[in-house]
Amino acid sequence: MNTEFDFSIKSICFDEHYQPSEKTRLTTNFANLARGSRRQDNLRDTLKMINNRFNALVHWDNPNADRYSVQLEIVSVDIDIEGNGRTFPSIEVLKTNIADHKTNRLIEGVVGNNFSSYVRDYDFSVLLLEHNKDRETFSVPDHFGELHGKLFKSFVHSNHYQDNFKKLPVICLSVSDNKVYHRTENQHPVLGFEYEPNEPSLTERYFKKMGLQVRYFMPPNSAAPLAFYFFGDLLNDYTNLELASTISTMETFQKIYRPEIYNANTVAGRRFQPSLKHPDHSLTRIEYDREERSQLAVKQGKFTEEHFIKPYQKLLEHWSANFAL
Repeated sequence: MNTEFDFSIKSICFDEHYQPSEKTRLTTNFANLARGSRRQDNLRDTLKMINNRFNALVHWDNPNADRYSVQLEIVSVDIDIEGNGRTFPSIEVLKTNIADHKTNRLIEGVVGNNFSSYVRDYDFSVLLLEHNKDRETFSVPDHFGELHGKLFKSFVHSNHYQDNFKKLPVICLSVSDNKVYHRTENQHPVLGFEYEPNEPSLTERYFKKMGLQVRYFMPPNSAAPLAFYFFGDLLNDYTNLELASTISTMETFQKIYRPEIYNANTVAGRRFQPSLKHPDHSLTRIEYDREERSQLAVKQGKFTEEHFIKPYQKLLEHWSANFAL
């Protein structure tokens, strides 16, 4: 495997006192919450929602629904292209840990969950938009997502990752609002009923280049399925507590960011077509500006183009062409 690029990992606690660093993408779920006059209320309410949902999912030996709390770390990964100590922010993910207040143990959870990437911002908010600017029909550029996918695989298979994390990542995202999902008879005690899409989405194809496969499950008492991107065997490689920590964290974020789907007042049926225009939904008390978030994605994609893609273009192309696991 080509190990030319060097990665560095930093983590910070995500709690009610969290403040985003200068390098954090402001479109990131957790960073977006930690801004404005209600920032501390936003964070406190979000963490309470996560803990309540986790205890509802993990209800065995938990009669008062207060046995556990979920602790979150923001894991930031920087990449050094030239080996000279100058780094560019690569990705940010969330790491869950589970505090068991009955046994006074801290149980390691799942790394991944939320996934943010400057290069993905560039791919979707700059490259893809420019490619389709004067086209009548939508298309995807050649080799779309290949560099990003190889950078991600390089990190996951690096010594840095393996020294810091016991298991491979699981990333949990929203379903696509332009696909139709059908419920199957397959049911997991924590993940719930499995759904299958009518066709692969662009996000699925993009994450496949990162080496990730996807399955869709609607956990008990959820309004809609979630997309779980993973390596290996999702149902057997992770414990119920680990899976519940991902569900409770990411479903909470989706209720805030996509309430039309995940805080809908009607539950997804056997055939489900998500819509961001669905009027019958409830809002959380947590403030969020979706329009600002999409504008920031373009801004950060252009930042990536200026400070990463263009300066290192030839080096990145050479590395990508010779990359192999």
